[in-house]
Amino acid sequence: MTLTFRCPRELEGILPPPIPAASGLPAWFKAMPQQTFNAILSREHDTVKRCPPFVDAMTSGFLIPLICDVRVENGEFTWDYELPPGGESGFVRSPIGLHDASQVTGTPLFDADRFLIKFHNLWTIEAPDGYSLLFTHPVNRFDLPFSTLTGLVDCDHYHDAWIHFPARWHDANFNGVLPKGTPVAQCIPVKRENWVVRTAVFTDEETQRAHDVTNAIFREKGVYRRQFRS
Repeated sequence: MTLTFRCPRELEGILPPPIPAASGLPAWFKAMPQQTFNAILSREHDTVKRCPPFVDAMTSGFLIPLICDVRVENGEFTWDYELPPGGESGFVRSPIGLHDASQVTGTPLFDADRFLIKFHNLWTIEAPDGYSLLFTHPVNRFDLPFSTLTGLVDCDHYHDAWIHFPARWHDANFNGVLPKGTPVAQCIPVKRENWVVRTAVFTDEETQRAHDVTNAIFREKGVYRRQFRS
């Protein structure tokens, strides 16, 4: 399966490309230990680095990078970024834009004295037929000073225009540089299907299976990773 990212020809070699999320794990994750001492249990215990669901979520799909360095000083955003003039297609010339707070009136994002920022993305994205793309904040990246809003786009049909990423800048005390290449969104392909909910009670066989799996997880390490992880 292939996602196709396209950019104007004059930006080839200038824009940082999207990368597989597995290639963009942050330095803090790479540096953290797989085990640490648990004072409550008085023994070594696994960290989230050995939790497959935590890791698999972080490494799914692709990361969209910030297109240039952005400096933040006392709430002011500045950048030094020269793009080639002209071109056959028009596109935004700044790494970020903004949304007025009125656009999120009635949501927890609303703050009368604060804009939402919008990370500009200069790649169009085409997905295979029947697939949408879930765009969200880079998974488990609580270290980033912003929170990207989540959206679902039918990129098998909508792939000839850009998709930008609104975000709330939640760290009002941040001063410094957000480097070029910082992941501003994670995109995960989602196959469009109709789903319904069915509820049921355990059968005797299902009760036994739940008992066996729970006991195996209690007795051994890595049961999910060895037996269930795809």
